[in-house]
Amino acid sequence: MSRIVVSEFVTLDGVMEDPGGAEGFARGGWAFQFERGAEGDKFKLDELMASDSLLLGRRTYEGFAAAWPSRTDEGGFADKMNTMPKFVVSTTLEEATWDNSTIISDNVVDEISKLKEQPGGDILVAGSATLVQTLVEHDLVDEYRLMIFPVVLGSGKRLFADGSDTTALSLVEVKRTGDVVTVTLHRADADA
Repeated sequence: MSRIVVSEFVTLDGVMEDPGGAEGFARGGWAFQFERGAEGDKFKLDELMASDSLLLGRRTYEGFAAAWPSRTDEGGFADKMNTMPKFVVSTTLEEATWDNSTIISDNVVDEISKLKEQPGGDILVAGSATLVQTLVEHDLVDEYRLMIFPVVLGSGKRLFADGSDTTALSLVEVKRTGDVVTVTLHRADADA
């Protein structure tokens, strides 16, 4: 059985919107104000290499599909991104042209549940605010990996939407990367 792992860049106030600044959000680009260091880069590489597939919302998919096919690197990050299976949740995307991409447009919760039932490694989710909130609402997230940047934006799409159900999580790990960025790992645990 596979696990769904939500991995996000977030601010101290839980905003996940436009960390890189490419989406046109007035407060976007906040992640680049801070050095995540070699430890942060290694964390992201190790996380990707341990994953079997990506699960993305349409906007995140389109951003990744525009950027990654033309990239290369010595560590293998780009090769893994470009060759691994990708599932994009969208009711409007008509064609997924990035290698190994499949569109999920109907019965989203059922289809993602079926993905989880397959043998294999982690199904990694990045960005994809609307998709993440659907996954949270249906208790489909097994682990949260949060790279927390020390900034408060005061507005923007948050990882957990207002009105979300109370959810207990187990803290698995906390580590610092770079000078000021913190990585936390939390697991969904009914006994937490």
